[in-house]
Amino acid sequence: MGAVTEAIRDKLARAFQPMRLEIVDDSARHHGHAGSREGGESHFNVVIEAAAFEGQGRVQRQRAVYAALKDELAGPIHALSVKALAPGEAE
Repeated sequence: MGAVTEAIRDKLARAFQPMRLEIVDDSARHHGHAGSREGGESHFNVVIEAAAFEGQGRVQRQRAVYAALKDELAGPIHALSVKALAPGEAE
């Protein structure tokens, strides 16, 4: 696991105490495209399930995740796909 992946995991765990957190570095699929970097860790898919998202809409949940990762989004992360779920919600 790379440094960016670890930062994502740490920040999301602290901010939301998720019961489920999946982080997939999808950078290899984007090799040669805009934002791609040598060594990867530029494109990510995240699935996070947390009680903190109960009662929130999809956009509000995504904004909360983006806020937690604002430093990474300003630097090493070029693209971030987020599925933020409340407990028991289906993907």
